[in-house]
Amino acid sequence: MLMRFDPFREFDRLVDQVWNGLPRPAAMPMDAYRQGDHLVVRFDLPGVDPDSLELTVERNVLTVSAERVWQPEGSDEVLATERVHGTFIRQLFLGESLDTDHIEASFDNRVLTVNIPVAEEAKPRKIEITSGSGKPKAIEAATQAA
Repeated sequence: MLMRFDPFREFDRLVDQVWNGLPRPAAMPMDAYRQGDHLVVRFDLPGVDPDSLELTVERNVLTVSAERVWQPEGSDEVLATERVHGTFIRQLFLGESLDTDHIEASFDNRVLTVNIPVAEEAKPRKIEITSGSGKPKAIEAATQAA
């Protein structure tokens, strides 16, 4: 059972008064990493209904929105409400080197995984260089895309 008396509650009330009752910013923690020829972004979304998830891309801006709703029933006696509820929105600015036309997404174990391939023209490639003897030699380009 939860404690009914919380010595830190007065501090929380003071913070709420300072913020003039404004809602606290909702968090959508994420990890982003490159895996081979893909950028992978993973968002933690516990308690989010998968039907509320929405991904959009407009001009290299990926927008992720999700909603977590909880309404106590009339007979429920709420002892604490610390989890943030409502709509969460996060925007990522994607580099020009990513192929936004082929984004894939999946939602498993309360984690949204977004897979964004690197555009073909941004991938490292070999460039042939001819030597003074006229023999071509392949040299790997030192370009890296993210």
